[in-house]
Amino acid sequence: MTQVDAATHPAPELDIATWLNTPAPLSLAGLRGRVVVLHAFQMLCPGCVLHGVPQAQRIHNLFDPGDVQVIGLHTVFEHHDAMREASLIAFVHEFRVSFPVGIDRHAQGDTMPMTMTRYAMRGTPTLILIDRAGRMRAHQFGQVDDMAVGAQIARLVAESK
Repeated sequence: MTQVDAATHPAPELDIATWLNTPAPLSLAGLRGRVVVLHAFQMLCPGCVLHGVPQAQRIHNLFDPGDVQVIGLHTVFEHHDAMREASLIAFVHEFRVSFPVGIDRHAQGDTMPMTMTRYAMRGTPTLILIDRAGRMRAHQFGQVDDMAVGAQIARLVAESK
């Protein structure tokens, strides 16, 4: 995973239009004290469906929710008409996604989502790790090995204990 200099990279706040799988909206400020695993995906992205979303679910299932919060970010930058909220709700149900999923907001008339732009994402899947202090520590586009991700998350969890 590509490491990020935490001193110069505070994680930008998420800009979410709608939340799924959570009773209340989430914010990075509200999650301080936990490691945040931000998984950006599109439901029509083969790499996301085959690798990224299942990996995020495994992370969600494995780590203590008091230490690690997994957030899915459905960030649509192509095929906008096919990836509406109703389709995502069905996708989340069919793929048994149990972690919170935010739908990235678009500025009116803009095809690029707000959070995707703030984080300078190149595409999906993208995995971002944010430490307990709210600093971005890793940013990776494409498939990431489970062992590498798990080791990095474990290091971030152990850092603050």
